[in-house]
Amino acid sequence: MGSKLSKNSSPTSSSEPIAVSAPVTLNVYDLTPFNKYTYWFGIGIFHSGIEVYGLEYGFGAHDFPTSGVFEVEPKRCPGFCYRRSITLGTTTMLPFEFRELIETIAGEYHGDTYHLILKNCNHFTDEVSLRLTGKSIPRWVNRLAHISAICSCLLPKNLRIAAVEENPESHVLLDDASGSYGIISPLESNVSDGADGENFVLSPSPASEVTFIKEKEPVDEKTSQA
Repeated sequence: MGSKLSKNSSPTSSSEPIAVSAPVTLNVYDLTPFNKYTYWFGIGIFHSGIEVYGLEYGFGAHDFPTSGVFEVEPKRCPGFCYRRSITLGTTTMLPFEFRELIETIAGEYHGDTYHLILKNCNHFTDEVSLRLTGKSIPRWVNRLAHISAICSCLLPKNLRIAAVEENPESHVLLDDASGSYGIISPLESNVSDGADGENFVLSPSPASEVTFIKEKEPVDEKTSQA
């Protein structure tokens, strides 16, 4: 017969914090079919989103001085062709702590500050990854931006603008109540066939929707001191 455990010898205690270890994943998408050929040389034009707690978070451009950080279903970001997922590590943040972090970062990534070279979606995912895991995303994901930043004087003028201009053929509709933006594009999406017959979607699907994260409200010092 085994000895009975006393009340004080319980292997676990309800007062002890429960360890949390949530996976952090980078989902990478192609922005152009040319990636099919340049990917193996460690270069290409990519979009990336970071997946945590069942949702994927990315950063995109719009014309408003508000959050450009959005959430979508993992591996289904509209307008891009999913390529692969990369495990970055894990985070010990609880879901509500992670949400607070994303809302805080959203205040630093407004849609009208998006810059193709200096502040793009990959810069966003890299910052989130560093805060969650202490590791950067793989350099090849944003290598073209790094090279272009060094050689910006060689870039065409339209790639050296302060922010990405809105596509004249698409419109972004803002719903202040829900924080949801609808991206409305022409009915015929721009699809190109790769060498192996794979389709690469180069423009958003008709009436595709993403939900933008509302940035965390700044704390009023007078209120906090009261």
